[in-house]
Amino acid sequence: MCNNHHHSKLTSTNKDLQQIEKQLDRRHFLKQTSLGIGAIALGSLLGAEKAFAGIGKESTEEEILKAYNKNRLGLPHHAPKAKRIIYLFQSGGPSQMDLFDYKPKLSDMFGQELPPSVISGQRLTGMSGSQSTLPIAPSTFKFNQYGESRAWVSDAMPYLSEVVDDLCFIKSMQTDQINHTPAITFMQTGNQLPGRPAIGSWLSYGLGSDNENLPTFIALVSKNGKGQPLKASLWGNGFLPTEHQGVQFRSGKDPVLYLSDPENYDGNDRRDMLDYLKHLNELQTDAYGDPEIQSRMSQYEMAFKMQTSIPEVTDLTNEPEYIFDMYGEDSRDPGTYAANCLMARKLLEKGVKFVQLYHQGWDQHNYCPGGVKSQSKKTDQATAALIKDLKQRGMFEDTLVVWGGEFGRTVYSQGQLTSENYGRDHHPKAFTMWMAGAGVKPGFTYGATDDFSYNVTQDPVHVHDFHATLMHLFGVDHERLTFKHQGRRYRLTDVHGHVVKDLLT
Repeated sequence: MCNNHHHSKLTSTNKDLQQIEKQLDRRHFLKQTSLGIGAIALGSLLGAEKAFAGIGKESTEEEILKAYNKNRLGLPHHAPKAKRIIYLFQSGGPSQMDLFDYKPKLSDMFGQELPPSVISGQRLTGMSGSQSTLPIAPSTFKFNQYGESRAWVSDAMPYLSEVVDDLCFIKSMQTDQINHTPAITFMQTGNQLPGRPAIGSWLSYGLGSDNENLPTFIALVSKNGKGQPLKASLWGNGFLPTEHQGVQFRSGKDPVLYLSDPENYDGNDRRDMLDYLKHLNELQTDAYGDPEIQSRMSQYEMAFKMQTSIPEVTDLTNEPEYIFDMYGEDSRDPGTYAANCLMARKLLEKGVKFVQLYHQGWDQHNYCPGGVKSQSKKTDQATAALIKDLKQRGMFEDTLVVWGGEFGRTVYSQGQLTSENYGRDHHPKAFTMWMAGAGVKPGFTYGATDDFSYNVTQDPVHVHDFHATLMHLFGVDHERLTFKHQGRRYRLTDVHGHVVKDLLT
């Protein structure tokens, strides 16, 4: 059969569309059919699934798994404990020994040289590695034990000390990166180089959405933040389809950029425009078989739905006064950390699966005591309030809350040491994070460091282990959730990571 005679009729009067239709000859059709069918299958496979619909608190593991039967990725791999997550990322590297990792022996070692055996050949940054002396700087904060768990917390965080029995401290975190940008990227994507999918994108790809009118993955950044810049790649989709990209919500008139209608446009024909655009994109999909076209169509539809859903979900004026009092005065100021914590809770109530908060300012190379006190004042009350708020709404038991930065700080002083002031440099080999809520042991401390909070002495937890454990709580085997890109299958944990089962209930 001659390929030039297969067109009985051109269905479009548009010259560009006619050209596309002419390209769909028999040979081209046979060549592209597999891609076209693949695109349709992928669109179905990645479709939003209300995974937890009909699941009650008393549901058995079999009933929970049954709710996921429509997920064509075969997820979850086991019954999940977590439905949703709020990740409170403290950018800059909070000082673990000024907040949670109490080291009383240091009080008698003020100004003494840190023994070379403690450093043991570890890499130092250029900011303090060239110092002629590395004097020990004991914390100026007072520590006490709180709750039935008797967890140590400094007086920098009085509100968090009230909820320690809900927290699971990991005092033996370790990372491979010593500088901010690669360390933050590593913590958020599992790789030091930008371009890999963020944690939220992986969960969106694997588990789908629990709502139809809001993104699965939303990022909130505290306004007026100072410190290392935060890039959109931290909540990017990488090589995953673009519908799994995190969407940043901002404070102010337009929470989501480019979502509002242009000035003097009433939007009445928006639906007709999208329907015709969908028709054009379907022709493109048939012609080229590019799955990304399907993803882009999904994004257009989501943007249309968000035009009505965003104003309601970002409006905090209907929250009762006692809620603002609980989160603190800053919660009345949109864009602050406190307001974002409150916003995060509201987003979870609307079915958003992953809310990522970023708060800058924990990089205390100088004036560490004052810096820690300032950042704690901005974050402590709202963080504790979020825990209490989730509990009073019955959401805590299936919501995972994570708190932590990209690395810790050194026990020695960077720069001049005085009785009231010191600086602390980056330290990747021992720092503290905590988790709370769905599936993690409450009132529990895991891991330990030496007397200098410099080396892990018990139960090290690498970033890859942390990621594997987080995925496990959502019912995902981190080794089995992969995506083929440029001939290789990638995963969040690369070729590493172990689930830390001792952290789990």
